[in-house]
Amino acid sequence: MDDCPPRPPMTTWYGEIRDAVARNHPDRPLDPMIIVRIGEQRLYYIKHGVPFHDYPVSTSRHGIGNQDGSLKTPLGVHQVRRRIGADVPLGTVFKGRSNTGRIANILTTPETSPEDNITSRILWLDGLEEGVNRGGEVDSFQRFIYIHGTDEEGLIGQPASDGCVRMTNASVIELFEQVPVGTLVVIVE
Repeated sequence: MDDCPPRPPMTTWYGEIRDAVARNHPDRPLDPMIIVRIGEQRLYYIKHGVPFHDYPVSTSRHGIGNQDGSLKTPLGVHQVRRRIGADVPLGTVFKGRSNTGRIANILTTPETSPEDNITSRILWLDGLEEGVNRGGEVDSFQRFIYIHGTDEEGLIGQPASDGCVRMTNASVIELFEQVPVGTLVVIVE
């Protein structure tokens, strides 16, 4: 017996999000689009107006929030501002967005790694909503909020990050190949 509450049909919630984004950001293309649903710990890749793929993710273990220093995952409409790591091997470790040349030991059991590495690919997010996730103490870009691979794959599917959206390495590579700079990323509860 499943203890999870039934979720609304995807067409309902997706349509509501798409319509709100179109209304508030009429100058932005809606295709492709990424939607991160924190409550589900899932990322949805929307292409040609329909959910094309979805992936389990890990958002912040500290909860939801936009404040600098909170280590929380920010809500709102973002865009992919930079793509980092094209063509590097799976598991490549990044420090300060630079390739270290090292390959991480990927943990597939639910445990933390000593280094909590950012691996494989980085999609660096830039908030588009002034005072929500852009500017001042709430700026997602200045907070270094990414969608990225992790060496803690065994924790994917539950809140475990320090603010970013983590994916398995294979999944973030697959997503990275489909997502150009400027792609909208909507993070919702």
